[in-house]
Amino acid sequence: MNLEAIQDFRFEPVSHTYTRRDTMLYALGLGYGSDPLDPSQLNFVYEADLRAVPSICCVLAHPGFWAKRPELGIDWVRLLHGEQSFEIHSPIPAEGTVTARYEISAVVDKGAGKGAILHLVKTLSDANAKLATVRSVLFLRGDGGCGSFGAVPAEVAPLSEGFPSQTSQITTLPQSALIYRLSGDYNPIHADPAAAAKAGFERPILHGLCTLGIATRAALATFADGMPERLGSLSARFSKPVFPGETIRTEFFAMGHQIRFRARALERDVVVLDRGAITLRQ
Repeated sequence: MNLEAIQDFRFEPVSHTYTRRDTMLYALGLGYGSDPLDPSQLNFVYEADLRAVPSICCVLAHPGFWAKRPELGIDWVRLLHGEQSFEIHSPIPAEGTVTARYEISAVVDKGAGKGAILHLVKTLSDANAKLATVRSVLFLRGDGGCGSFGAVPAEVAPLSEGFPSQTSQITTLPQSALIYRLSGDYNPIHADPAAAAKAGFERPILHGLCTLGIATRAALATFADGMPERLGSLSARFSKPVFPGETIRTEFFAMGHQIRFRARALERDVVVLDRGAITLRQ
């Protein structure tokens, strides 16, 4: 990894025009519409009074696979998506044109042979307002020993092993990954059994950002009466992959002004999202 090239790298702004159909397709990828008589689900998949799921900010105006650029020297084959967060400043419109500005804000060197952590920040806006700040934490497993720069946000504390105050269970469809990939992430490990096997998985896996979106769906249903404008922020660490068709149980813990959570794939009893945190607006 060329640390100087990464520190000097500047992204071009990315503009993205999306339609109501795109907004509905994103929500269908999260399983909305599983109860077609539930108005709180229909609001995200039916054009009458259509609303955008807040986590759509993570997929709008994607910069492409920039980590593959040869001048950066990143061992992109060994890159893992470690954490994701978003803060909503203004409700995401159901359709429109948005612009994303990206910045590599920090790199943390874990040491030779131990990898590095890269922090990527996206600011999403439209012509009227700043909409969201989206942060991605990437684990560069092959790039330790190259140096550090930048200010690193404080880590979210681990969750205690208590009983959750509330839970939400959402069963994914066997074809969930095939639907979700139509929102822009066409990595073949989510669709092609041969590609998944080469990556070490027994079958195609669900996108991590889909799992994060399902946790967003669970939070809206549990704490916000399905109203996206009440969600202020959400963050989580990716800990294990989900296989399409599994049931995801999101376990919530009230901790002061913040709600903490983890998500578990029930069939294997493994935690797939950890160190989750949510803030709500009144």
